[in-house]
Amino acid sequence: MDGVRELLTRKLRAIWHRRWVAIVTAWVICVCGWAGVMLIPSQYEASARLYVDSDAVLTPLLRGVTVESSATTELDVLQRTLLSRPNLEKLIAKTDLDLAVTGPAELERMVARLSTDIHVVPQTRNLFTITYRNTSPKVALEVVQTILTTFIESKVGNNRSDIENAQTFLSTQIENYERQLRDAEQKRAEFRTKYIDLLPGDGGGVSRYEQAQTSVRQLQGALEDAKARQAALTKELVTTQPMVVTEIDQGFSGGGGGGGANAARLAEAERVLSELRLRFTDQYPDVVAQRRLVESMRSGKGLSADSGSTRSGPSAPRSRSLPNPVYEQLRVRLVENDSIIASLERQVADSLKERGRLEEIARGAPGLQAEYINLNRDYDVVRKNYDELLARREQMRIASAADSEANKVKVQIVDPPAKPQTPVAPKRIILLSAVLAAGLASGVALVLMIDEIDASFQNVDDLRVLGLPVIGGISVIMEVVPLWRRVVTVGSIVTVMLLLCSVYGGLVYRLVQAGVA
Repeated sequence: MDGVRELLTRKLRAIWHRRWVAIVTAWVICVCGWAGVMLIPSQYEASARLYVDSDAVLTPLLRGVTVESSATTELDVLQRTLLSRPNLEKLIAKTDLDLAVTGPAELERMVARLSTDIHVVPQTRNLFTITYRNTSPKVALEVVQTILTTFIESKVGNNRSDIENAQTFLSTQIENYERQLRDAEQKRAEFRTKYIDLLPGDGGGVSRYEQAQTSVRQLQGALEDAKARQAALTKELVTTQPMVVTEIDQGFSGGGGGGGANAARLAEAERVLSELRLRFTDQYPDVVAQRRLVESMRSGKGLSADSGSTRSGPSAPRSRSLPNPVYEQLRVRLVENDSIIASLERQVADSLKERGRLEEIARGAPGLQAEYINLNRDYDVVRKNYDELLARREQMRIASAADSEANKVKVQIVDPPAKPQTPVAPKRIILLSAVLAAGLASGVALVLMIDEIDASFQNVDDLRVLGLPVIGGISVIMEVVPLWRRVVTVGSIVTVMLLLCSVYGGLVYRLVQAGVA
């Protein structure tokens, strides 16, 4: 602790010993710095605030139909558009900035400087500010006003330009996809025409080859059933008698009992024949058999009637043979089954021949199904993209109509730009204070640096460091220095420092009176 106190005391003595060096250094630095601060050109800032919002009625109606963009996206696009080189060159030409342009190099520097000096800052989602600083308040106002005009014009012009470019691009792509779609349809149609028998229909289902295979199996099954039915009919026909024997009773005169029963059976047989004729044709086997039965019964009835009219009294019964209707029906069904078998055999042969032809075609095109799937996939992809592009083009047409015929995005100037009256930069008071602090610190630092490089001895302890014997030292006797001299010395130092502070205060007061911060 004592070492620190001793070091601090030594530094203060060094500063006091070279006090005029520190004061002069502070004065030089402060005067030069303050002069430089006062000579810095003033910067005037012009600003304007814009409010951008989408129409609350039109936007919901067009949601999902037109191309939508948020206000932030539009701001970002417009900001990049405003700071593009063509727009900045137009801005220079429309304002007094072109007076400072002396050549292409100066134009390049000014364009680069404007791209960094112009700021478009969003404050909220819909509100943002455009600011620009210049040494001339008139130029600052002109630049901001021109930016506003360009902003509003670019909002409409860029939207329409983007829509036109998008429509041109979509039309070109639609034409390309239309050609691809025609080529895909042509290839697909030629492929289907060549291999139509082996390919399924457009709506799915099975191919003709699969139908032929199914038809062969069905016809072969039907043929087997018909042959089995023929065997059963043949077996039943063998066991059925072709003729049946009936007994005819001869009663007393008039043959009343037997004749009445035969008449009833005949009437029943005729009734059945009438019903069959209503349902079937005359060549139907059941109709033919029933008709023969009726004829045989009629012939038997006639004999019975003649016999009864010539004889009287009881007589012995007699028998007669009649065709068996069951046998006749079996024969007819057997004939019909034979014709069915012949037809099925012919159909099976035709189906086998068709299936063989299709199998020969299928063997000649082993990758037919895979190639057809690839053709369909390519066609579906092209068709899907084509339909999507058509839908997009319709959306762009609606968007173009909404942009040209309706004010979809509303731009309102909340705070129009005004000519600035007071500069906003530089902050001279802060700079003057910084120069004052820097001057005082520089004076002290210079004295301390001189003290560090000074090789003289300040006290007895410095001599003892040399390792030589020191007899003693003589302190400064304050009474030797006159009091008036010490007062003059302190007063001069205070006066000089007060004068320095007075210059600083005067500069600050002048700036405050001028309204400059």
